[in-house]
Amino acid sequence: MAKPLVIVESPAKARTLSRFLGTKYRVEASYGHIRDLPDSAAEVPAEIKGKSWGRLGVDTDGDFTPYYVVPADKRKNVAALKAAMKDASELILATDPDREGESISWHLKELLKPKVKVRRIVFHEITEEAVKAALAEAHDVDENLVRAQESRRILDRLYGYTLSPVLWKKVQTGLSAGRVQSVAVRVIVEREEERIAFRTASYWDLEAKLRGGSSEFSATLAKVGGQRVATGKDFDSKGQLASKSVRLLDEKTAQEFRQGLMRRLPWQVTSVEEKPYTQRPAPPFTTSTLQQEANRKLGFGSERTMQIAQRLFQGMDLGGGDLEGLISYHRTDSTTLSSKALTEAAAAVKELYGADYHKGPRQYQTKVRNAQEAHEAIRPTHFHRTPASLEKILESDEMKIYELIWKRAVASQMADAKLLRTSVEITGEAGHGVPAVFNASGKAIEFAGYLRAYVEGSDDPSAELLEQDIVLPKLSVGDEVWSPDKMDQDLILLALDAKGHQTSPPARYTEASLVKRLEEEGIGRPSTYAPTVATIQRRGYVTRQGKALVPSFTAFAVTRLLRNHFGDYVDIAFTAEMEEILDKISNGEKDWLEFLAEFYRGDGKHPGLEHLVEDKGQAIEYPMIELGKDPDSGLPVRVRIGRYGPFLQLGSQADNGPRASLPEDLAPADLTLEKAVALLHAKAQGPKSLGVDPATGQHVYVMHGRFGAYVQLGETPEDRDEKPRRASLGRDETEETITLDVALRLLSLPRELGTGDDGEPILANAGRFGPYVKQGTEFRSLEDADDVYTVTLERARELLTQPKKSMRRARSAPKELKSLGKHPDSGEVVRILDGRYGPYVTDGATNASVPKGTHVESVTMASAVALLAERAGMSKKKPMRGGRKVSKKAAPAKAKKAAPASA
Repeated sequence: MAKPLVIVESPAKARTLSRFLGTKYRVEASYGHIRDLPDSAAEVPAEIKGKSWGRLGVDTDGDFTPYYVVPADKRKNVAALKAAMKDASELILATDPDREGESISWHLKELLKPKVKVRRIVFHEITEEAVKAALAEAHDVDENLVRAQESRRILDRLYGYTLSPVLWKKVQTGLSAGRVQSVAVRVIVEREEERIAFRTASYWDLEAKLRGGSSEFSATLAKVGGQRVATGKDFDSKGQLASKSVRLLDEKTAQEFRQGLMRRLPWQVTSVEEKPYTQRPAPPFTTSTLQQEANRKLGFGSERTMQIAQRLFQGMDLGGGDLEGLISYHRTDSTTLSSKALTEAAAAVKELYGADYHKGPRQYQTKVRNAQEAHEAIRPTHFHRTPASLEKILESDEMKIYELIWKRAVASQMADAKLLRTSVEITGEAGHGVPAVFNASGKAIEFAGYLRAYVEGSDDPSAELLEQDIVLPKLSVGDEVWSPDKMDQDLILLALDAKGHQTSPPARYTEASLVKRLEEEGIGRPSTYAPTVATIQRRGYVTRQGKALVPSFTAFAVTRLLRNHFGDYVDIAFTAEMEEILDKISNGEKDWLEFLAEFYRGDGKHPGLEHLVEDKGQAIEYPMIELGKDPDSGLPVRVRIGRYGPFLQLGSQADNGPRASLPEDLAPADLTLEKAVALLHAKAQGPKSLGVDPATGQHVYVMHGRFGAYVQLGETPEDRDEKPRRASLGRDETEETITLDVALRLLSLPRELGTGDDGEPILANAGRFGPYVKQGTEFRSLEDADDVYTVTLERARELLTQPKKSMRRARSAPKELKSLGKHPDSGEVVRILDGRYGPYVTDGATNASVPKGTHVESVTMASAVALLAERAGMSKKKPMRGGRKVSKKAAPAKAKKAAPASA
């Protein structure tokens, strides 16, 4: 019996829809795109192979007709879909609700050539209710969206296939240019150029540590003699003071002021100012803000975040064969929520936090250019599914992303936080009647509001964490600050230190801040951020140091070539304008053929990419990075890009001057002329011998290559295919400190311990993720008590028989920093724990943050009891994040209405 054929992109999504639709429908997966432009010469159709534009797969001589092919790895899938089509009563295209999904649906329709009715359905969440509503509102494929996506694909092909060959000839074979990727690389390179041009400046100030009652706090010298003391923000990038109205302190002056102030106690509180303010919640996530927050809070890359979100969207097994999507569609630039979502969110807020915490419904205005308001923000499909209720279902990464999405969406419908900011001025005399004014500031939460559920992360690693209260003691104008020997006084100076500081260069981009910049500039769209960030790392333009994105020397060479000769095509405004034109095509406001012709052939004002590349021709010079002149020879020191990566060269290529490899982990901003000259000299002198290996009689050398320092046994053979034994230096060794004994230990790895029962050798080695044992394709990490140099065959066999450790979420208890004993009233043990946002005191029922600046060791039982009492008292009046009661009868994860832990 014929039945409707529903086609989606992925098998997981197909399984979920099959459960909703039952046996009356047949659901199949296309496994993503089924057609594309030819990716290699072998895929170019025979009828265009002889054409000048054949390698492009786009007719640039005519009307830009694209020639699509079915890739070899998709032919089996297409054959299966064609077979399924024969028995179909109608074709229902249920691909994702965006331009890319629309394009897949169009390609399916074109390739399958159905003779039955074709319908397109769109749903923004994979729930039974949403899918059935979509079937009732089926429509035709949106040709405008298809044309916009096709124009984007052709545009990217023209850009990449026209500019990449220029890079092959002038920089390095195998490099690539991309419409969005090259602009992203330029943004990162220009930040590195700012760091190179930056000059460090030094400045000093004084920091006073004070105690008032049970609280300790810090105050910083702000003014001397009515003149503001210079801080880091007063310097420009060249290390010069940008303002003449500030006073720059050096170490000598700071120490003199310190001595004068210490001799002239008491000081006096001269100003106390309290200002209430309101803090509003952030809107629910869009694609870019989810990627940014996952990077800030979890350290996840954009690609990893989107892969996890895809799994949460397309359907999870909730037990008992119950499949359903847990979040709405994750490629969106809208911050709006449906009326259904607003109702559910309101109910969740009232149930978990109380009616006082609900403030809604709140709708947020989308700030992204040409946002698709028909979409929704990323949200849970059902708000009653708290993260705690899914603990046994979701894996660790899935839980972390779901938790972010759930909390952010819930918090967006909660009441504003009410806070109180306190500013205090304390004045002393520095000598000769010169007043010195110290500033201290604090913040207290009067009503937590949305902070009970969620706190947004920051791109600035030194930014103050919003959850952490900075509580100042109750101070009044006229209060006096006394020396530590006056313990009977209310306000005591514990220490006064002169502190030196240095200005810091602009921070490198992280994935979060890069995505934020691209979105702000209108470059790319929700579906392009993750692929762009992944591509520039995969192709070696950018590496990661922690969270920072560091451009390679190759990225510098490519950016400078494109910027100097094809400036418009890596210009931020020009690229954003192209995105806006593509948006107009999707809305039917711009002709796609006219746009492509203007881009490639020119429009009278601009020559067009094709003619620009032809005109430039051989005029493009090899891009080199000049570091300066060698002080001994006077020859220029340059960075060049070679077959095996970047290297240093003294003099010109024609001079055939000395060369030296650059360490792969050396950032361009960290390569100074002095460091470059030292590398060239070291290369000229040859490797340093650590001694002779007694077993082989060969010298052991310490050397430096592309991947950093390493040790090598014996000379380097002339035959490149013959590799000597080598080992990278460990974290604790440097070229200057490593000894022969340590080098021989490193060279002893991998160790063959023996064989398993099947005769397969068992090896012990150290890798990227630490020491391990291996047999065939089976790996097991060594435990803390094991030593890779001494682990035995028996121990290795024992480890290999153990099951691989599960990735299922494991929640660890906060680390205990100090136990203070039993509470004098309740008898409960009072402890100081290390929470995610700093240390806090708890008696098992109430939590209270340890005030910022207070050392854990200085917290006594008396001060802890005071903190807990203060927090408990405030909680009774206005519930706060830090004072939330925790039930002793049941753990939060098991409680039916337990609120999730604060983000």
